Amino acid sequence: MTTIDEVTAAAYRVPAGCPEGDGTLAWESTTMVVVTVAAAGVMGTGWTYAPAAAAAFVTETLAGTLNGADPDGIPALFAALTRQVRNAGRPGVAGYAVSAVDVALWDLKARLIGVPLTRLWGLARERVPLYGSGGFTTYDDATTVGQLTHWVHEQGIGRVKIKIGESYGSRPDRDLHRVALARRTIGQDAELYVDANGGYTAKQAVRVAERMRERDVTWFEEPVSSDDLAGLRLVRERCHADVTAGEYGCDPGYFTRMCQARAVDCLQIDATRCGGYSGWFAAAAVAGGHHLEVSAHCAPNLHLPAAAATAGLRHIEWFHDHQRIEAELFDGAADPSGGLARPNTDAPGHGLTLRPAAAARYRVA
Repeated sequence: MTTIDEVTAAAYRVPAGCPEGDGTLAWESTTMVVVTVAAAGVMGTGWTYAPAAAAAFVTETLAGTLNGADPDGIPALFAALTRQVRNAGRPGVAGYAVSAVDVALWDLKARLIGVPLTRLWGLARERVPLYGSGGFTTYDDATTVGQLTHWVHEQGIGRVKIKIGESYGSRPDRDLHRVALARRTIGQDAELYVDANGGYTAKQAVRVAERMRERDVTWFEEPVSSDDLAGLRLVRERCHADVTAGEYGCDPGYFTRMCQARAVDCLQIDATRCGGYSGWFAAAAVAGGHHLEVSAHCAPNLHLPAAAATAGLRHIEWFHDHQRIEAELFDGAADPSGGLARPNTDAPGHGLTLRPAAAARYRVA
């Protein structure tokens, strides 16, 4: 029997091109934690976007659960990993670490049998719809116009998203100015999305949504905190745009509560937070049981094979920071031109391989 003989993890911190921010947070760098799981001379790779502490958590707390185990038994390993983090708590760093390990396990399994993940799971579609995501509140008008122009008019991406809810919703006039600027820039044919990152109160979000309707905004992400299910439902019931949330979900119970509350029109899932690919498919099943589509949150190249295998998918988020990092640190990153990305069907696993020289420049732990 083939057994797992090595588990490693490392953190890489990549500076942003300029200061970035949304409605409730600002940052100047992004940290990626990469996990590798090896067996029989084959290595699987997974990653998450989390504090560097997640790397130490993998090696100190999770690796012992995997060493000597059968890499083919991912359901049993996933259950063991979730039991192992009981006292640390499933949400947050521990859950992010489990997510990266799970992705690495699936990648390893596919590589051991020599097939791409899309072949292992089966395709629901050959090309995956995506939307350009960025438009940070820290951008001036020229930077916003440049980014949107590149996506829509140069790359042919027909859906784009900007951040609003600036400074916890205290600058709605600037939010509305930027929405109008975005619409003028992309024209009338492209879809316009916004993300408030929980920056508004519920009634404030309703008022802003009414003002945005003239700009044909069709996606209103986290108008209020994802923890405020009643507020999300209120905005959803009174808003023309689809209301979405779910990116902080860590387990099936979280997604079930959100769906049962009728809080969203489309459920967002982040495999780097909710338990990797195993968590992704569990959350997608919850959404399907409530007649909802799903959308992948961030980490576009990681999500691409799972998204291609998910029948109830709306699209994946081609997030500016993450696509830049994944394209620089990995060989095999996908091309978003035309607003549709093709999952890997030629190389085993998810098809991405870490570039040691590129990664070494950013390694922090």
